[in-house]
Amino acid sequence: MTEPSQDIEIEETDSKGRYVLRGESGDEAELTFSKIGTRQIIIDHTGVPDSFRGQGAGARLVARAVEDARAAGKTIIPLCPFAASQFRRHPEWADVLKKAK
Repeated sequence: MTEPSQDIEIEETDSKGRYVLRGESGDEAELTFSKIGTRQIIIDHTGVPDSFRGQGAGARLVARAVEDARAAGKTIIPLCPFAASQFRRHPEWADVLKKAK
């Protein structure tokens, strides 16, 4: 990822959250997640409007979630098909991927 993740905002409640990337026209690309206890999140949706397509916005959102999970010692369950495909492309993220039992 060559784009900085600092322009990605995070909004959270006690049980859910989302990472948001806002475009100049007000469009929003988002990744939503649910919290499972204090050590795990489920990425359940990644939405990227047409105005962001081809710019790597979705991949940047997943990468930011990985960075934050790693820093907090959390694991991620990527239920969102896009997020799951990003985990397959990035074996270096295996440390935050929730292992199946």
